[in-house]
Amino acid sequence: MKDKLTCYIIEDEHLAQEILEEYIRKVSFLELKGTFMSPLEAASRLAEDKPDLLFLDINMPDLDGLSFIPMLSPKPLIILTTAYDQYALEAYDLEVKDYLLKPFTFERFYKGVLRLYQEQSARQIVEKREDKADAKLEQEYIFLKVGHRIQKLAMRDILFVEGMKDYLRIHTQEEKIMTLLSFAKLEELLPAQDFARVHRSFLVAIDKIDHIEKNRIQIADQILPISDTYAEAFYKMLKGFQ
Repeated sequence: MKDKLTCYIIEDEHLAQEILEEYIRKVSFLELKGTFMSPLEAASRLAEDKPDLLFLDINMPDLDGLSFIPMLSPKPLIILTTAYDQYALEAYDLEVKDYLLKPFTFERFYKGVLRLYQEQSARQIVEKREDKADAKLEQEYIFLKVGHRIQKLAMRDILFVEGMKDYLRIHTQEEKIMTLLSFAKLEELLPAQDFARVHRSFLVAIDKIDHIEKNRIQIADQILPISDTYAEAFYKMLKGFQ
């Protein structure tokens, strides 16, 4: 989730600037990066900094806010701040996110920015999940040297991996595979979000865990220990799945 939305103000009235700056300072998830008197003054900074959010007045000298919006590339989220309500339809066509009529209260301001923050955070969560899903599709299997052959192994079939001195024994849904490979090398091959080391001698597939009780994991009909060395990192990883 994004911690803060970076924002700019373009407003030619000093009192309106001060009110917006005060409101922004009260909101923990907003970070004010700059205040400008006109779009022309702000244009180069906006193009360079690419803020998340822009508070934009409409009626300003030289260039009004509505005419400025199509010139923005990339275009940030935009909240219009104006004393006039007749521009609402045009603002909608320009995909403005909110329309604050002056004088607006802090409560009205906060409702608008909170909604935007929640929408952005939700979108980032969805995108993150989609990225993970894409990564899984790209890496569905690995190849292991087993005796004199190289064997293809679907990662979804792995239940857990057991260290056996110089070998690893990979327990799958159908068989047990012995391979001359180190835990470190195997962990490089497996997606970190799906597998976790829980003991010097055991690595488990997170989605194959039936339950955990008293630092012991049950997978299928096997009970595996969680050692103190790996416990903290393992439980922190599980919190990420809640």
